[in-house]
Order: sequence, then C-alpha cells, then structure tokens
Amino acid sequence: MIVSMLFLVNAGYAQTQKVNQFSVQQAVEYAKKNSVQVKNALLDVLIQKQTNRDITSIALPQINGSAGVTDYLDIPTTLIPGIIFGDSSGKFYPAKFGTKWTANAGISASQLIFDGQVFIALKARNGTITLAERIAELTEENIRANVYKIYYQLVAGKKQIELLDANIGRLEKLQHDVQVMFDNGFTEKLDVDKLSVQIVNLQTEKLKADNLISNGYLGLKVLMGMPYKDSLVLTDTLSDDKIREGVLEASQFKYTDRKDYQISEVTNKLNGLNVRRYKLNQIPTFALVGSYSKNAQRQKFDFFGKGDWFTSSYIGIQMQVPIFNGFAIQARIQKARLELQKTQNETEALKINIDREVESSKNNFIVAIASMDYQKKNMALAEKVYNQTKTKYEIGTGSATEINTAQVDLKTAQTNYISALYDAIIAKVDFLKATGKL
Repeated sequence: MIVSMLFLVNAGYAQTQKVNQFSVQQAVEYAKKNSVQVKNALLDVLIQKQTNRDITSIALPQINGSAGVTDYLDIPTTLIPGIIFGDSSGKFYPAKFGTKWTANAGISASQLIFDGQVFIALKARNGTITLAERIAELTEENIRANVYKIYYQLVAGKKQIELLDANIGRLEKLQHDVQVMFDNGFTEKLDVDKLSVQIVNLQTEKLKADNLISNGYLGLKVLMGMPYKDSLVLTDTLSDDKIREGVLEASQFKYTDRKDYQISEVTNKLNGLNVRRYKLNQIPTFALVGSYSKNAQRQKFDFFGKGDWFTSSYIGIQMQVPIFNGFAIQARIQKARLELQKTQNETEALKINIDREVESSKNNFIVAIASMDYQKKNMALAEKVYNQTKTKYEIGTGSATEINTAQVDLKTAQTNYISALYDAIIAKVDFLKATGKL
C-alpha cells in the first residue's frame, strides 16, 4: 500500500512538473514572452494606443442626448407691475405662469473645426507609440542580456563541476596507488592522509558549487518568468570559438543601433511638437455646433397622450479667441523650449557615454579573450606537469610534496580558466549590448 501511494504521488508530481530543455536563444524567447517586466512594457504600448484613441476622439463629432421631466410642486411665482392693469400706485401683483408638468428631449452635436493643440496632439500620436515601443524593446534587451549572463554562468558552473569531478577521480586513483605503495612499504602513511584531506576539500568545494548552481537556476527561472517547480535543462555549451562568434559584425557601430539613443531621438521630437502645441494655443479655435429639442407642458402627466410638443433647433459656428491669460501661454512655451533643450543636451551626453561604453567594452573583451587563451594554455601545461610529477612519484624519483604542489597548481589553473571563460562571455555580452547588436 505504501509503495502504491508513493507511486501515485510521484506520478502526480511528474504530471505537474514540466521539463524545459533550452538553448540560450530559447531561454531568451521564453523570457520575452513570460517576463513580468517585458509583459508590462508591452502593456504600456497598448495603454498608449488607447490614450491616442482618447486624444483622437476630441477631433471627432461629439453627440449628446438629453431628456427630462419636471413636476413643479409649487409653480414659480412672478410679480407683475400694477401699471399693466391701470394701477399707477407702483404695486406689484403676484401671478403664476406655466404648468405643473414639463418635459423635454433633445440632441446636441459639435464638431471641432480647428484647434492648434489638438492638431499637434494628433500629429504626435505615432511618436508616442514609437516611444512606448522603444522602451519595451530596451526592457527586452536588458532582460536578454541578463539571461545570457546567468545562462552562461550556469554553463561555466557545470564545466567547473566536471573539472572538480575529474580532480576527485584523479586524486582517488592516486590515493589508491599511494595506498598500495604504503602497504608495500614504499611510502609513508602521511602521504595517504594528505591525499584524503585534498579529496575531502574538493568534495566540499563541489558541494558548495552545486548549491550555487541550484540557486542560479532559481534566479534564472525568476528572470524568465518560469514556475520554480518546472525543470530547466541548459543544452548550450561554452567554448572559445562560440565566444568569438559575432564580434566582428558588432564592430560596425552606429548610434541609432542603440535603443536608448532611439528613445532619446523620439523624446526630442515629441518635445519639439510640445513647443509648437503651445504656440498654436495663441490662435483662435473654431467649432461647429447644433441642437434639436422638443418641449411639452402639461397639467397632468400625460406626455404620451395627446398634446403639443414644441420644437427648438439651431446650428452655428463658435469661435474662441485667447486675448489675455496672464502670460501663462508664454510661460508654457518657454518651459517647453527649456525641456527640449534639456533633452537635446541629454542626447549629446548619451552619445559621449555610448562612445565610452563601446570603447571600454571593446577593450575589456580583447583583454578577456587574451586572458582566456593564456589560462587555457596554462591549464593544459599544469595538467602536463601534474602527470609528469605523478609518474616520477610512482617510480620513486619524485616526492609527495612535489605531487601535492602540482595538484594545487592544476586546481588553481582550472579555476582561473573557468573564471576567464566566464569573464570572456560577460565581456562579449557587454560589448554586443554597447554596440546595440545583442
């Protein structure tokens, strides 16, 4: 019964757990669809489209209907001069006019003919959509860069685990050989114990590395918007050739390749339109208006029966001329000009910063590649030295100190190579991002 229950639990868990085998590009695409930051950035684009629809509605006909019924509990009293009745004493006589019940129903319409602010707002619609789209693209780019970095950090971590396993296996074999030598009286027990200490240290280091990788997977899932219970398997590998791929294309650099520069250009354009908007606020606005209504008066509530409904209608053009508003328009124009100048200054500063980022990331990448190549050669040399030292020790011409030193040097060279490999891929991601080619 217990075995059956465990089987059912494991089967249910397997059904809820989804296994994802992702290359780095697939991980980027998954993050693009599921990251909360990207989702919200895309929602901002949709929100801006609805805002534009709201602005567009101002230039479309405005039609309103109205209806109402009034019951005068007390009909209003009007004072009539007595002179009308021949009374020259100056006395006024109260009188009530109208009916107890009145009703009205009508429809009114207006169409904006010209308004400078609305005209500019309509012209800025495409710019605001473009701005929201560029911000969304910049958000996607930042997510993509972080996915690349964490993904390859985990790949490098897996390579580190492989090297640790190889070192543990190498030491365990050496410990076995030294134990045989000790059993035959050719070495000391101290040499066996030193190897045991080194093996335990490597196993402890592997345990810590495994924990860091597990936490790294959780962080990558959060960044991608993946449920933590789903399994994630990374299928890409990390090699020297892969790190060098695509770098030459990124050398052909233009400012317009950068998303933040595109955002700056669109912002300048919108601020320029803002200046024009306030300037056009100084000229008259025109609108076409019209109304059609029916009114009825009754002593009883019988509007749906017999009785007259009186018609009222009009059509006309309204013009509104700004004459003086306390210099508010001039202040707004000047403020908009200063804001435009400010964003133009920021664009120039951004160009300087982009130049610095490109040159700095390029230098970092060149140094990282050179360091990776040196560390790879150094690791191969350290492994060769270790194998030669091991052979000398086994034939009795080498000492335990020499082989321990060779093992430490090999471990250090391997650690330096893994670090250089990861630094190189990070430098590549930063360079591609700096040139807008990520």
